[in-house]
Amino acid sequence: MAKEAKKKLSGRWKLYEKSGDKITRKNRSCPKCGEGTFMAKHANRWACGACKYTEFLQK
Repeated sequence: MAKEAKKKLSGRWKLYEKSGDKITRKNRSCPKCGEGTFMAKHANRWACGACKYTEFLQK
C-alpha cells in the first residue's frame, strides 16, 4: 500500500525544483486563474486545464 501512495505523489513533485532553501515552480501559472493553477506545456502551446486558456508558441 505504501508503494502505491508513493507512486501517486511522485508526479506532483515533477512540477517543482528545489535549489538550496528555495522551491520554485517549473511550469507557468495561468494568467486568468492565478498562481494556484499550473499550465501544461504541449508541443505547440501552453494550456490551462481549469479554464481552457491557451497560448500558442511562436515557430
